[in-house]
Amino acid sequence: MTADPQYDVIIIGGGAAGLAASIYSVRAMLKTLVIERQALGGQILLTGEIENYPGFPEPIDGPELAMLYQKQAERFGVQFEYDTVANLDVSGAVKRVICEDNEYTAKTVIITSGGEHNKLEVPGEDYFSGKGVSYCATCDGNFFRDMDVTVVGGGDAAMDEGLYLTRMTKSVTVIHRRDELRASKILQQRAFDNPKMKFVWNSVVEEIKGNGTVQSMTLKNLKTDELSEHLTEGIFIFIGFHPVNEFMQGIIDLDSAGHVITNLQMETNVPGVFAAGDVRQFSDRQLANAVGDGVAAALAAYRYINEDD
Repeated sequence: MTADPQYDVIIIGGGAAGLAASIYSVRAMLKTLVIERQALGGQILLTGEIENYPGFPEPIDGPELAMLYQKQAERFGVQFEYDTVANLDVSGAVKRVICEDNEYTAKTVIITSGGEHNKLEVPGEDYFSGKGVSYCATCDGNFFRDMDVTVVGGGDAAMDEGLYLTRMTKSVTVIHRRDELRASKILQQRAFDNPKMKFVWNSVVEEIKGNGTVQSMTLKNLKTDELSEHLTEGIFIFIGFHPVNEFMQGIIDLDSAGHVITNLQMETNVPGVFAAGDVRQFSDRQLANAVGDGVAAALAAYRYINEDD
Protein backbone atom coordinates (compact mmCIF):
# COMPACT_ATOMS: atom_id res chain seq x y z
CA MET A 1 0.00 0.00 0.00
CA THR A 2 1.42 3.36 -0.93
CA ALA A 3 -0.96 5.45 1.17
CA ASP A 4 -1.33 5.50 4.92
CA PRO A 5 -4.90 4.55 5.81
CA GLN A 6 -6.19 4.86 9.35
CA TYR A 7 -7.22 1.21 9.61
CA ASP A 8 -6.49 -2.16 8.11
CA VAL A 9 -10.17 -3.14 8.15
CA ILE A 10 -13.34 -1.09 8.39
CA ILE A 11 -16.49 -3.09 9.06
CA ILE A 12 -19.78 -1.41 8.17
CA GLY A 13 -22.44 -2.75 10.52
CA GLY A 14 -22.31 -4.06 14.07
CA GLY A 15 -24.58 -7.08 13.85
CA ALA A 16 -23.54 -10.70 14.34
CA ALA A 17 -21.63 -10.87 11.04
CA GLY A 18 -19.79 -7.61 11.68
CA LEU A 19 -18.87 -8.43 15.27
CA ALA A 20 -17.67 -11.92 14.31
CA ALA A 21 -15.56 -10.40 11.53
CA SER A 22 -14.13 -7.82 13.92
CA ILE A 23 -13.03 -10.46 16.45
CA TYR A 24 -11.20 -12.50 13.81
CA SER A 25 -9.76 -9.39 12.17
CA VAL A 26 -8.32 -7.83 15.30
CA ARG A 27 -6.95 -11.16 16.53
CA ALA A 28 -5.04 -11.31 13.23
CA MET A 29 -3.32 -8.10 14.41
CA LEU A 30 -5.27 -5.93 11.98
CA LYS A 31 -6.32 -2.49 13.19
CA THR A 32 -10.09 -2.75 13.01
CA LEU A 33 -12.98 -0.28 13.16
CA VAL A 34 -16.67 -1.17 13.32
CA ILE A 35 -19.08 1.56 12.20
CA GLU A 36 -22.62 1.09 13.48
CA ARG A 37 -25.48 3.53 12.94
CA GLN A 38 -27.73 2.44 15.81
CA ALA A 39 -26.97 -0.28 18.36
CA LEU A 40 -24.60 -3.23 18.25
CA GLY A 41 -26.30 -6.57 17.70
CA GLY A 42 -28.39 -6.08 14.57
CA GLN A 43 -31.35 -8.39 14.12
CA ILE A 44 -30.65 -10.37 17.31
CA LEU A 45 -31.70 -7.31 19.30
CA LEU A 46 -35.23 -8.02 18.05
CA THR A 47 -35.20 -11.60 19.30
CA GLY A 48 -36.50 -12.27 22.78
CA GLU A 49 -34.73 -15.61 23.23
CA ILE A 50 -32.25 -17.54 21.11
CA GLU A 51 -32.13 -21.29 21.66
CA ASN A 52 -30.70 -22.65 18.39
CA TYR A 53 -27.21 -21.10 18.57
CA PRO A 54 -24.50 -23.70 19.26
CA GLY A 55 -22.87 -23.56 22.68
CA PHE A 56 -25.87 -22.26 24.63
CA PRO A 57 -27.83 -25.22 26.08
CA GLU A 58 -30.19 -22.77 27.77
CA PRO A 59 -31.93 -19.98 25.79
CA ILE A 60 -30.19 -16.60 25.80
CA ASP A 61 -31.80 -13.23 25.21
CA GLY A 62 -30.81 -11.59 21.93
CA PRO A 63 -29.71 -8.32 23.59
CA GLU A 64 -27.66 -10.29 26.15
CA LEU A 65 -25.86 -12.19 23.40
CA ALA A 66 -25.18 -8.92 21.57
CA MET A 67 -23.59 -7.51 24.72
CA LEU A 68 -21.35 -10.58 25.03
CA TYR A 69 -20.25 -10.17 21.39
CA GLN A 70 -19.41 -6.53 22.06
CA LYS A 71 -17.45 -7.28 25.24
CA GLN A 72 -15.44 -9.95 23.45
CA ALA A 73 -14.62 -7.61 20.56
CA GLU A 74 -13.66 -4.80 22.93
CA ARG A 75 -11.39 -7.12 24.90
CA PHE A 76 -9.35 -7.79 21.77
CA GLY A 77 -9.17 -4.09 20.89
CA VAL A 78 -11.83 -3.51 18.24
CA GLN A 79 -12.69 0.18 17.91
CA PHE A 80 -16.29 1.35 17.49
CA GLU A 81 -17.82 4.48 15.98
CA TYR A 82 -21.51 5.28 15.90
CA ASP A 83 -22.19 6.98 12.59
CA THR A 84 -24.22 6.51 9.41
CA VAL A 85 -22.36 5.58 6.23
CA ALA A 86 -23.41 7.85 3.38
CA ASN A 87 -21.04 6.86 0.58
CA LEU A 88 -18.03 4.79 -0.40
CA ASP A 89 -14.94 5.55 -2.46
CA VAL A 90 -13.34 2.13 -2.90
CA SER A 91 -11.83 2.37 -6.38
CA GLY A 92 -8.27 2.88 -5.14
CA ALA A 93 -5.88 1.01 -2.86
CA VAL A 94 -7.05 3.10 0.10
CA LYS A 95 -10.79 2.70 0.73
CA ARG A 96 -12.72 5.75 1.93
CA VAL A 97 -15.86 5.31 4.03
CA ILE A 98 -17.74 8.59 4.08
CA CYS A 99 -20.14 8.99 6.98
CA GLU A 100 -22.52 11.73 8.02
CA ASP A 101 -20.19 12.93 10.78
CA ASN A 102 -16.71 11.77 9.77
CA GLU A 103 -14.66 10.06 7.09
CA TYR A 104 -12.51 6.97 7.63
CA THR A 105 -9.91 5.17 5.49
CA ALA A 106 -8.75 1.56 5.41
CA LYS A 107 -6.97 -1.04 3.34
CA THR A 108 -10.12 -3.19 3.23
CA VAL A 109 -13.82 -2.83 3.86
CA ILE A 110 -16.23 -5.53 5.03
CA ILE A 111 -19.89 -4.68 4.46
CA THR A 112 -22.17 -6.23 7.08
CA SER A 113 -24.93 -3.64 6.98
CA GLY A 114 -27.60 -6.35 7.17
CA GLY A 115 -31.19 -5.87 6.26
CA GLU A 116 -34.52 -4.90 7.66
CA HIS A 117 -37.84 -6.71 7.62
CA ASN A 118 -40.59 -4.76 5.96
CA LYS A 119 -42.99 -3.71 8.67
CA LEU A 120 -46.74 -3.33 8.77
CA GLU A 121 -46.29 0.12 10.36
CA VAL A 122 -49.36 -0.33 12.56
CA PRO A 123 -49.93 0.52 16.24
CA GLY A 124 -48.55 -2.14 18.57
CA GLU A 125 -46.10 -3.67 16.11
CA ASP A 126 -42.93 -2.18 17.58
CA TYR A 127 -44.15 -2.45 21.16
CA PHE A 128 -44.87 -6.19 20.89
CA SER A 129 -41.74 -7.03 18.89
CA GLY A 130 -40.18 -9.93 20.81
CA LYS A 131 -43.38 -10.21 22.89
CA GLY A 132 -45.46 -12.08 20.35
CA VAL A 133 -44.53 -10.27 17.16
CA SER A 134 -41.77 -12.01 15.20
CA TYR A 135 -40.20 -11.82 11.76
CA CYS A 136 -38.57 -15.27 11.86
CA ALA A 137 -40.45 -18.53 12.40
CA THR A 138 -37.33 -20.70 12.48
CA CYS A 139 -35.91 -18.43 15.19
CA ASP A 140 -38.97 -18.12 17.40
CA GLY A 141 -41.44 -20.84 16.44
CA ASN A 142 -40.64 -23.10 19.38
CA PHE A 143 -41.84 -20.45 21.82
CA PHE A 144 -45.37 -20.85 20.43
CA ARG A 145 -45.84 -24.58 20.87
CA ASP A 146 -49.51 -25.63 20.91
CA MET A 147 -50.63 -22.02 20.43
CA ASP A 148 -52.81 -20.36 17.81
CA VAL A 149 -50.63 -18.05 15.74
CA THR A 150 -51.03 -15.79 12.73
CA VAL A 151 -48.90 -15.27 9.63
CA VAL A 152 -49.22 -11.99 7.72
CA GLY A 153 -48.28 -12.22 4.04
CA GLY A 154 -48.95 -14.26 0.94
CA GLY A 155 -45.60 -14.88 -0.71
CA ASP A 156 -43.11 -17.75 -0.61
CA ALA A 157 -41.62 -16.67 2.71
CA ALA A 158 -45.04 -16.48 4.36
CA MET A 159 -45.99 -19.96 3.16
CA ASP A 160 -42.59 -21.49 3.96
CA GLU A 161 -42.58 -20.07 7.46
CA GLY A 162 -46.27 -20.81 7.98
CA LEU A 163 -45.80 -24.46 7.04
CA TYR A 164 -42.83 -24.61 9.39
CA LEU A 165 -44.97 -23.23 12.21
CA THR A 166 -47.59 -25.96 11.74
CA ARG A 167 -45.05 -28.43 13.13
CA MET A 168 -45.29 -27.00 16.63
CA THR A 169 -48.37 -24.76 16.85
CA LYS A 170 -52.03 -25.61 17.26
CA SER A 171 -53.08 -23.56 14.22
CA VAL A 172 -51.73 -21.01 11.74
CA THR A 173 -54.04 -18.37 10.31
CA VAL A 174 -52.75 -16.59 7.21
CA ILE A 175 -53.85 -12.97 6.73
CA HIS A 176 -53.47 -11.75 3.14
CA ARG A 177 -54.50 -8.48 1.57
CA ARG A 178 -55.57 -10.14 -1.69
CA ASP A 179 -57.94 -12.98 -2.57
CA GLU A 180 -55.18 -15.26 -3.78
CA LEU A 181 -51.63 -16.03 -2.69
CA ARG A 182 -48.49 -14.81 -4.46
CA ALA A 183 -46.47 -17.85 -3.40
CA SER A 184 -45.33 -20.51 -5.85
CA LYS A 185 -48.00 -23.05 -6.80
CA ILE A 186 -46.32 -25.91 -4.99
CA LEU A 187 -46.14 -23.94 -1.74
CA GLN A 188 -49.75 -22.85 -2.15
CA GLN A 189 -50.86 -26.45 -2.55
CA ARG A 190 -48.93 -27.57 0.50
CA ALA A 191 -50.50 -24.77 2.53
CA PHE A 192 -54.03 -25.50 1.35
CA ASP A 193 -53.55 -29.21 2.02
CA ASN A 194 -52.32 -28.63 5.58
CA PRO A 195 -55.24 -29.04 8.02
CA LYS A 196 -53.63 -26.65 10.53
CA MET A 197 -53.58 -23.70 8.11
CA LYS A 198 -56.52 -21.29 7.77
CA PHE A 199 -56.87 -18.23 5.54
CA VAL A 200 -58.40 -14.78 5.91
CA TRP A 201 -58.56 -13.04 2.54
CA ASN A 202 -58.74 -9.41 1.43
CA SER A 203 -57.72 -8.22 4.89
CA VAL A 204 -55.02 -6.10 6.48
CA VAL A 205 -53.85 -5.60 10.05
CA GLU A 206 -54.96 -2.30 11.57
CA GLU A 207 -53.63 -2.75 15.11
CA ILE A 208 -51.87 -5.29 17.33
CA LYS A 209 -53.14 -5.55 20.90
CA GLY A 210 -52.26 -7.32 24.13
CA ASN A 211 -51.37 -7.06 27.77
CA GLY A 212 -47.64 -7.59 28.05
CA THR A 213 -47.76 -10.09 25.19
CA VAL A 214 -49.83 -10.29 22.00
CA GLN A 215 -53.45 -11.30 22.50
CA SER A 216 -55.32 -10.08 19.43
CA MET A 217 -55.23 -8.00 16.27
CA THR A 218 -57.73 -5.75 14.57
CA LEU A 219 -58.35 -6.66 10.93
CA LYS A 220 -59.92 -4.60 8.19
CA ASN A 221 -61.64 -6.19 5.21
CA LEU A 222 -60.52 -4.23 2.15
CA LYS A 223 -63.69 -4.98 0.22
CA THR A 224 -66.24 -4.13 2.90
CA ASP A 225 -64.18 -1.86 5.22
CA GLU A 226 -65.53 -3.98 8.08
CA LEU A 227 -63.35 -4.22 11.19
CA SER A 228 -63.03 -7.46 13.14
CA GLU A 229 -61.05 -8.73 16.12
CA HIS A 230 -58.85 -11.77 15.59
CA LEU A 231 -57.56 -13.58 18.69
CA THR A 232 -53.98 -14.82 18.39
CA GLU A 233 -51.01 -15.61 20.63
CA GLY A 234 -48.30 -14.83 18.09
CA ILE A 235 -47.93 -12.81 14.89
CA PHE A 236 -45.32 -13.63 12.27
CA ILE A 237 -44.89 -10.90 9.66
CA PHE A 238 -43.52 -11.83 6.23
CA ILE A 239 -44.19 -8.98 3.84
CA GLY A 240 -40.67 -8.66 2.52
CA PHE A 241 -37.09 -8.01 3.62
CA HIS A 242 -34.79 -5.36 2.21
CA PRO A 243 -31.01 -5.13 2.50
CA VAL A 244 -29.48 -1.91 3.81
CA ASN A 245 -27.60 -0.88 0.68
CA GLU A 246 -28.24 2.83 0.03
CA PHE A 247 -24.59 3.83 0.46
CA MET A 248 -23.27 1.34 -2.12
CA GLN A 249 -25.66 1.89 -5.02
CA GLY A 250 -23.71 1.99 -8.29
CA ILE A 251 -20.46 1.08 -6.48
CA ILE A 252 -20.86 -2.58 -5.48
CA ASP A 253 -22.59 -5.14 -7.70
CA LEU A 254 -26.05 -6.02 -6.35
CA ASP A 255 -28.62 -8.58 -7.44
CA SER A 256 -32.14 -7.66 -8.53
CA ALA A 257 -33.32 -7.62 -4.91
CA GLY A 258 -30.48 -5.34 -3.80
CA HIS A 259 -28.30 -7.93 -2.07
CA VAL A 260 -24.51 -7.78 -2.48
CA ILE A 261 -23.16 -10.40 -4.88
CA THR A 262 -20.18 -12.30 -3.44
CA ASN A 263 -18.27 -15.50 -4.01
CA LEU A 264 -17.68 -18.11 -1.29
CA GLN A 265 -14.78 -16.05 0.08
CA MET A 266 -17.20 -13.13 0.58
CA GLU A 267 -15.38 -11.12 -2.11
CA THR A 268 -17.40 -8.51 -4.02
CA ASN A 269 -16.66 -7.21 -7.50
CA VAL A 270 -14.34 -4.60 -5.95
CA PRO A 271 -10.93 -5.88 -4.80
CA GLY A 272 -10.49 -5.34 -1.07
CA VAL A 273 -14.22 -5.04 -0.41
CA PHE A 274 -16.09 -7.95 1.14
CA ALA A 275 -19.65 -8.55 2.30
CA ALA A 276 -21.17 -10.89 4.87
CA GLY A 277 -24.43 -11.66 6.62
CA ASP A 278 -27.97 -10.69 5.70
CA VAL A 279 -26.87 -8.08 3.16
CA ARG A 280 -25.25 -10.81 1.07
CA GLN A 281 -26.95 -12.67 -1.76
CA PHE A 282 -28.27 -16.13 -0.77
CA SER A 283 -28.06 -15.45 2.96
CA ASP A 284 -30.26 -17.75 5.04
CA ARG A 285 -30.76 -14.94 7.57
CA GLN A 286 -29.75 -17.17 10.47
CA LEU A 287 -27.46 -16.15 13.31
CA ALA A 288 -24.98 -19.00 12.85
CA ASN A 289 -24.76 -18.30 9.10
CA ALA A 290 -24.06 -14.63 9.72
CA VAL A 291 -21.25 -15.46 12.15
CA GLY A 292 -19.72 -17.88 9.65
CA ASP A 293 -19.93 -15.29 6.89
CA GLY A 294 -18.22 -12.72 9.09
CA VAL A 295 -15.37 -15.09 9.91
CA ALA A 296 -14.88 -15.93 6.22
CA ALA A 297 -14.85 -12.25 5.28
CA ALA A 298 -12.27 -11.40 7.95
CA LEU A 299 -9.97 -14.20 6.82
CA ALA A 300 -10.35 -13.08 3.21
CA ALA A 301 -9.49 -9.50 4.19
CA TYR A 302 -6.41 -10.75 6.04
CA ARG A 303 -5.24 -12.67 2.98
CA TYR A 304 -5.89 -9.66 0.72
CA ILE A 305 -3.81 -7.34 2.92
CA ASN A 306 -0.91 -9.80 3.20
CA GLU A 307 -0.85 -10.55 -0.50
CA ASP A 308 -0.97 -6.84 -1.32
CA ASP A 309 1.77 -5.97 1.13
